[in-house]
Amino acid sequence: MSSLISIVVPSYNEEKNVVVLYRQIDTLFASLDYNYELLFVNDGSTDNTQQVIEQLGTQTNNVFFIQLSRNFGHQAALKAGLDRARGDAIISMDADLQHPTKIIPELLKNWEQGFDIVTTQREKTDGQRFLKKTTSHLFYKLLNSIADIKLHPGAADFRLMDAKVVRVFSNFNENQLFIRGLVHWLGFKQKTISYTADARLNGTSSYSLKKMVRFAIDGFTSFSSKPLWIAIYLGFFFASTSLLFVPYILWSYFTGVTVPGWSSVLLTIVFFGGLQLMVLGIIGTYIGKIFTEVKQRPQYIIKATNLP
Repeated sequence: MSSLISIVVPSYNEEKNVVVLYRQIDTLFASLDYNYELLFVNDGSTDNTQQVIEQLGTQTNNVFFIQLSRNFGHQAALKAGLDRARGDAIISMDADLQHPTKIIPELLKNWEQGFDIVTTQREKTDGQRFLKKTTSHLFYKLLNSIADIKLHPGAADFRLMDAKVVRVFSNFNENQLFIRGLVHWLGFKQKTISYTADARLNGTSSYSLKKMVRFAIDGFTSFSSKPLWIAIYLGFFFASTSLLFVPYILWSYFTGVTVPGWSSVLLTIVFFGGLQLMVLGIIGTYIGKIFTEVKQRPQYIIKATNLP
C-alpha cells in the first residue's frame, strides 16, 4: 500500500492561488507512487478563500480544510494543520506559490533514504526586493550569533517531516511559535536542500514590516537569553565609562572653572534615558512572553473543518 503524504498549506486571502496550487500538486502526484491529502488551513481570511477551498473539497476526495475562528498568524495556522495531518510524512508549504512544488519529489526521495526531517533553504527569490533580501540575511546572521540554534540563511517553513516527528511536535504548547527554530531544536536525522523561490503569482504578501520585526523578535527571544546578558553588559560598560568624568568634575570643582555644560548634560540624559528604555524593553519582552505562556490559552481555535 502506498504511503499517504499530507500537504499542509496555511492560507490567508489566497482565493486566487488555491485552485492553481491544487492543480500543480495533483499533476505532480499523478506521476508519483504516493497517495496524498491536501489540507488548507484558512487563517481568518477576509476574501473568498474559504468558499474556494470548500468548493474544491466537494469536487475531490483528498482536499480538506481547517477554518480558524480568526487570524491567529501563520505559525499558529501551520501548527493547526500539522496537529491534524494524517500522513506518513507531512509537507508544509505556503499558498502563495513561491514554494516550488517541483522539489517535492526531492523531499520525498530524502525521506525514503531515512531522513526524518528535510528542510529547505531559499537561495534566492525571483523579483525579491533588495531591502527584504538584505534584512533577511541580517536576521539569520544575528539569530545564529546570539541564539542557541543555528539556522541556514533563507530557511523556510517549506519542509517535510516524518509522522513520528510531527507527533512529538504536536505536544508543544508554546503560544509564540517560531517553528523553523523548533524543528531544528527537535533533532532527529535532518537534511537541508536548496531551492529558488518563484515569484508570487497572485495577491500581495501579508507579512508587513511590523509582522516581520515581531517574528524576528520571537525568534531571538525563544531560543536565547543572550539579549538579557547584552543588556547587563551594556549597563556595566556605560556605568564604567561614566567614571571617566570623575577626574574632570573634581578638576572643575577645585579650580573654580565654570562650565555651562547644559548641552552635554542634556545629551547625556537623553542617551542614558534611551539606553535604559532599551534595556527595560528587552526585559519586558521576556516578561511579556512569560505572561502569555502562563495564561495557557489555546494556540488556535477551529471554527469548522471537513476532516473525518
